[in-house]
Amino acid sequence: MAVYFSTHSTSVDNEANVASGWKDAPLSELGRAQARQLRTSIADLNIDFVCTSDLVRAVDTVNIGIGDSLPKVFDKRLREMNFGDYNGEPAEFIDRMKFKHIHTPFPNGESFVEALTRAHEFFNILKIFHGNKNVLIVGHRATQQALETFMARRPMEQVLRAPFKWQPYWRYDWEETEVRSAEMIRLHV
Repeated sequence: MAVYFSTHSTSVDNEANVASGWKDAPLSELGRAQARQLRTSIADLNIDFVCTSDLVRAVDTVNIGIGDSLPKVFDKRLREMNFGDYNGEPAEFIDRMKFKHIHTPFPNGESFVEALTRAHEFFNILKIFHGNKNVLIVGHRATQQALETFMARRPMEQVLRAPFKWQPYWRYDWEETEVRSAEMIRLHV
């Protein structure tokens, strides 16, 4: 079975080139239109249920795009990276700082290791209890980075260097993923 990942639709902060982090930025008009296309994008995927970040841009993407057609789980472990004092700062500024914060948290925020580890913990639970299901996860860049390091086993620095290229969804296969302890997760990232 598979995990499918889709980013939340365009937010007002995306349009302003701002890194929202844990700031609750709403969807833009374009984002609301994109969210309505989500159901069409995943129509042939046989999704059993949806998991999403609890931040408003992800929740609204799912509520507009999926409606009540599938069961939904909202979880804060799927949130974007917490940039702390820098939530809402220009994306270019955050991008320049990211390699300084792999292990060191942003002021009043978290490190990339912390952000990815919390998502990995969620994926472990999902694998144990729902590894025989097709799941759609709607989240953020950090959610996808966590999937890349957890499911695709790519090293964190490689994942952080990769430019983001939007696509309707990504697919990861449960069969290639094993449940890992928190210590193994920390060593991997």
